[in-house]
Amino acid sequence: MIRISHLVHERLMFLFKFLYSPAYVGSVTPSSRFLAKNMIESIPWSEVHAVAELGAGTGAITQYIPSAAKFQPKVLLFEKDQAMQQNLKRRFPNYLCYSDSRELQLAMKNAQIEQLDCIISGLPFFNFPQEMRNQIVEQIHLSLRDGGMFVAFQYSKQMKQQLGEWFDIEEIKFVPMNVPPAFVYICRKKT
Repeated sequence: MIRISHLVHERLMFLFKFLYSPAYVGSVTPSSRFLAKNMIESIPWSEVHAVAELGAGTGAITQYIPSAAKFQPKVLLFEKDQAMQQNLKRRFPNYLCYSDSRELQLAMKNAQIEQLDCIISGLPFFNFPQEMRNQIVEQIHLSLRDGGMFVAFQYSKQMKQQLGEWFDIEEIKFVPMNVPPAFVYICRKKT
């Protein structure tokens, strides 16, 4: 019963946040388990010692990291919304939480992480002004080790060209069992 009420609360919170600020939330509901598992299973966890998740929201993807990881990686979570960030801090007390993905390098310095092996993103990039998109993508590129992975979902293919300028796009998977259906970009940092 507690799990069901938690899911209902999570979905209502997400809907409210979307109605209040659709450009920054991007969807009316949290990512589905199908999308989350698709993203998590795309990552070679035996190579991951440090990971960041941008736009962690309610933790729909974050919750799968502990069981997927081969060992305990250092995890940085980024969530702009204060209520969602507080929820993440309660649910994942061993992970560090920050509010601005444009300060990824600063967060890494504070956490004594030299480079990240993987960055997961649920940010609705195309909703952001171009300058903000550029800043975030540059931070991602600077933060990843050579050959590091960037796994992101989007609701369209509008970011394909910009991501292709910074990363080698290995695959784009379509996940129809999500509301709305999503595209998962599996990328590696260009060397």
